[in-house]
Amino acid sequence: MRTRMPHDGVFTRIGRSATHGVGVIAIRPIPAGTLVFEGESELVVWVSRAEVRRMPRAIRALYEDFGMVWGDRLGVPPTLNMLSVGWYVNHSDTPNVEAGEDGRFRPLRRIRVGEELTADYRTFVEEPLPFRPKTSPRRSSRATRRVTA
Repeated sequence: MRTRMPHDGVFTRIGRSATHGVGVIAIRPIPAGTLVFEGESELVVWVSRAEVRRMPRAIRALYEDFGMVWGDRLGVPPTLNMLSVGWYVNHSDTPNVEAGEDGRFRPLRRIRVGEELTADYRTFVEEPLPFRPKTSPRRSSRATRRVTA
């Protein structure tokens, strides 16, 4: 029996986005419906927006750039030193992945090698986005993609 290797089930990596700085790029074909970030930690710490507003600008930016919006709170990993690849999925009005009821990303269609993975952040929150969506994908604050307590 073959031992599971660290790259087993890995479909993506962080790379240069054609539309905004850093994004998530497919390193192998991803069939529609595949759980893209299998093994990614689902642990989330919830911090009030009021508390985040009192933080120094550089620290506040981490929460605003990567925090998942849920009412008056932002969800982030237990340490912001542990942002996995899934936290870098950029916004697009025409996404190729979506978060299911379980909050985990799956492709809407087959994704080709070299293609950037994008999600429509508007499907995750019931409030206006903190940026104006463009016709092409753009990176901004993370929106809720996981529902955890």
